[in-house]
Amino acid sequence: MDGAAEMFGRDKASSSLGMTVVKLEPGRAVLEMTVTDVMVNGHGIAHGGYVFLLADSAFAGACNYPGAVTVAASAEIVFVSAARAGDHLTATAVERHRAGRSGIYDVTVRCGDRLVAEFRGLSRTLSS
Repeated sequence: MDGAAEMFGRDKASSSLGMTVVKLEPGRAVLEMTVTDVMVNGHGIAHGGYVFLLADSAFAGACNYPGAVTVAASAEIVFVSAARAGDHLTATAVERHRAGRSGIYDVTVRCGDRLVAEFRGLSRTLSS
């Protein structure tokens, strides 16, 4: 695999939700998504699973270097504020540490200047 760009070219889950790639480079990725009406839960706010999916996709973009297949070993998210239908979210993923086949990545999800969520993912490279 040639890395994140090729992976996203085949990623039907992310593209079906209208995610767009703003930046992809080894150790860093920026993705955007607008919350639609079908992403809203019974409380009238974005379902956390959609926010997590955006953050997870940005994480994948940052940790998939050319020539390597890398997946999540674990991930967690802290929801800080609610997103609503029509909100345009930006997820920025940054590599914090990478050694051998393991890495640590932080992803910040924002709606404009408002913090929506913080995500931390641990990666594992399967092949290189």
